[in-house]
Amino acid sequence: MSLHRVVSLFVFWTVVLSIGPVLAQHQRADTDDPAPMSPAELSKMHREEAVPPPADLPKTQEHRETAARDPVVYWRFTSYQVNVNISGNDIVGDAANEPSIAIDPTNPDNIVIGWRQFNTINSNFRQAGWAYSHDGGETWRFPGVLQPGVFRSDPVLDSDAEGNFYYYSLGIRYNDYSNDMFISRDSGLSWEGPFYGCGGDKEWMVVDRTESIGCGHIYAQWDRRNTPCPGDFTRSTDGGYSFMEAVNVPGRPFWGTITVDPNGDVFVAGVNSDGNIRVARSTDAKEIGVVPTFDQIADVDLGGVVTVGGAPNPGGLLGQVWIASDHSGGPTHGNLYLLASVNPPGPDPLDVKFSRSVNGGVNWSAPITVNSDFGDNWQWFGTMSVAPNGRIDVIWNDTGFASGSDYSQVFYSSSSDGGVTWSPNHPVTPAFNSLVGWPQQNKLGDYYHMISDDRGANLAYAATFNGSQDVYFLRISIDCNQNGYDDEEDIIEGRSNDCNENEIPDECDISEETSADCSANGIPDECEPDSDDDAVVDSCDNCITTPNTDQADQDFDGKGDVCDPCPLDSPDDYDGDGACNSDEECPLDPDKTSPGQCGCGTPDTDDDGDGVANCIDLCPGADDAVFAPECDGRIPTVSEWGIVVMTMLLLTAGKIYFSRGRNMYAAR
Repeated sequence: MSLHRVVSLFVFWTVVLSIGPVLAQHQRADTDDPAPMSPAELSKMHREEAVPPPADLPKTQEHRETAARDPVVYWRFTSYQVNVNISGNDIVGDAANEPSIAIDPTNPDNIVIGWRQFNTINSNFRQAGWAYSHDGGETWRFPGVLQPGVFRSDPVLDSDAEGNFYYYSLGIRYNDYSNDMFISRDSGLSWEGPFYGCGGDKEWMVVDRTESIGCGHIYAQWDRRNTPCPGDFTRSTDGGYSFMEAVNVPGRPFWGTITVDPNGDVFVAGVNSDGNIRVARSTDAKEIGVVPTFDQIADVDLGGVVTVGGAPNPGGLLGQVWIASDHSGGPTHGNLYLLASVNPPGPDPLDVKFSRSVNGGVNWSAPITVNSDFGDNWQWFGTMSVAPNGRIDVIWNDTGFASGSDYSQVFYSSSSDGGVTWSPNHPVTPAFNSLVGWPQQNKLGDYYHMISDDRGANLAYAATFNGSQDVYFLRISIDCNQNGYDDEEDIIEGRSNDCNENEIPDECDISEETSADCSANGIPDECEPDSDDDAVVDSCDNCITTPNTDQADQDFDGKGDVCDPCPLDSPDDYDGDGACNSDEECPLDPDKTSPGQCGCGTPDTDDDGDGVANCIDLCPGADDAVFAPECDGRIPTVSEWGIVVMTMLLLTAGKIYFSRGRNMYAAR
């Protein structure tokens, strides 16, 4: 580069930087926004400062000194450096920070991370660095920067439902801030672009991957104090090749993020000019041909204020506002979550605070503190993502367990009940000094970025384990049963079963209620037999031979009505005589179903066959029709003899009568 070129660029950038703050104070177009910030407040505003490239800007990788670097291991967590040369070694003398990550939903092994690449720490000039991994983050290839020699900052990456990657990058166009989109359709190997995307400082971008009519749309938002655009929100409906003219988000939130809920509604969160955390909703941004409007605004109390500058990151943000939506399909489906590192009242400089909305952002819960250290320590760069199964993952840098505020460790916590309760805070990296390795600025960037799946979280972060600022990938795998081993290791090594092959230990499926275990035998119901295919497993089915989804059991005897011979009786047959209790009068008499002549419990024995049971037969040994003196070995009474005589007389008379009748009939 010629000396004349260097001098010209220096003069140009000096002018831009000198008038930038003045321009920022006059970029308030709408009258419904809060009052302008005072000059003192404005001086505290954080903004990117574009600088020209140095005349001796080194190449990204060629002929650079390198140093061997092993993965960074802390307990069961391994961090892999991303900004490495082709041999996987650290590049000496450069810096990398402010990373953003995207993962291919069709093949999660394909990951891309972008960051601010400083080829030398002797300059504040940065470019759009990127690297890709095709093995789930264990090895990385850093080809270089998207546009060599072009100033770029604030990278934001995402992917669409088909696995295409998008890289939204802050740059300079026509002497002012703008954002451009780059697109990769080959898993990060190469990029199309740039495509103009309006934009400004501290932008964020998200791709709609829902099943709504907005699927594939790209939404972006930025700090309108530092933009030439007429608004601070835009949309692309053609895959990032073009963007609509920007519109205003009421209250102009900045330093925040965007999420899309299961309905395709868009939520923008950030800090507005009066210091409140604001959430704005658009229900029509998903509609092609409609200029997006924001029909719902909510100011949320997170128990503190988002802060710029401070002991661990003097020249940068200490975190941005994160908003995320639950797409789990479970009891927390549709919930919205907010999280940020904020400065609470009192001496504690910073805490990670969380709030939830269960009614589409209309109302928000009282803030709770995720970090368990409530001392005068810094919990900064709080970052949140939500897994498809609804688990909320949160990480932050924490100075509470290291040697003073110079050193931080990345900590992790999660919630499986919509943020009501949280797992114990756990460090996932060694401590590092955030005040070393700076290029010509005194910060580690302004944010980290994380994406969750059902088995864990994928974090892109910056740290100084090499003594320089570098970007790392960390897979935070879940230890759902808290036994000190990754769930994957538990399954592989046989400590846990995984009968449904979802890579989650069965005991965790059951305890987290993602799988039912109706019989409490430790086996998820979906893994047990269901002989009659009635959606009730055999171990809980009250009739395994006949489908009965309703499991009706009127007598509560454990037998389904469809299989129960006596559906109204419990037990069915007390006396075992084959008759249901409700169908007989003698349920306790195995020999009788009705009382008969002798009643229940006494057999109707008739020894003399005269049709009169012994129990009521005066002469059970003889035909009662004619009493015999010897009946029962006793002498008949006078009345009994009278009956006998009368009977004999009647029989004799009858015999005579019938005899005469026959004679008369014969004489005719």
